[in-house]
Amino acid sequence: MKRIMLCVLAIVAVSCQQDASESEMDSRTGAQEWTELFNGRDLSGWVPKIRGEPLGSDVRETFRVENDLLTVRYDAYDVDKGFEDTFGHLFYEAPLGAYELVIEYRFIGSQFKGGPDWARSNSGVMFHGQDPETMGLDQDFPISLEVQFLGGEAGEIRPTANLCTPGTHVEIEGVQITQHCIDASAPTIPDSTWVSVTIFAGADGSVQHIIGGETVLAYKRPVVGGGEVSEVADGAPESGFLLTDGFIALQSESHPIQFRRIAMRPLLDE
Repeated sequence: MKRIMLCVLAIVAVSCQQDASESEMDSRTGAQEWTELFNGRDLSGWVPKIRGEPLGSDVRETFRVENDLLTVRYDAYDVDKGFEDTFGHLFYEAPLGAYELVIEYRFIGSQFKGGPDWARSNSGVMFHGQDPETMGLDQDFPISLEVQFLGGEAGEIRPTANLCTPGTHVEIEGVQITQHCIDASAPTIPDSTWVSVTIFAGADGSVQHIIGGETVLAYKRPVVGGGEVSEVADGAPESGFLLTDGFIALQSESHPIQFRRIAMRPLLDE
């Protein structure tokens, strides 16, 4: 009986924690309705930009929908040529600002031949990104912030939901951070496992990466800051520009990945 009572108390405690977390989120969103950015049927509302191809072109169908999942594959790439750094991004058609964004993903299969070593079980979502219309034909990554998705094998330490900063800098505890990637206090999650990551992007430039209701990384004042982006064209945002909104984009970096949900709801004015 004592063990049963302890179990009941534990369940109640977990339920209270979940209720508190949901209440906090609702207070920040004003219980706004979710907008599903991926409809589960096709790529309506999304635009590809593959390095070396013009905006809107994806001749090898890197991004596609398979069995109701938005899927990134490389089966139409030339194995003899390899990946050749043809990094790609699938942009949502409209810019977003001050939102809660939820993305559910899993890595599948093996990395395509010739992809960089660091790109194994590696993908992500870019946000507060430059307008894809301003990207150069051979630009590798948009100027943006990236929530980096990583998978890992047994014994590896590869936390997911890290921050990478192509062409940008952020502040943590009042100090501007210029290194390219910053680890989150998140677990290493095996490939083939569905993972849900939430991004809170405030109107004031504050950002949180959240897994399982826990904030695993937080920072402020993201600005355009140079570095880690090649072949930038005229019209890109200038250094020092504060990023509080912009485009989101899913990555293709040589490892297959699937997404089953991409949804956002606006935050209240702050």
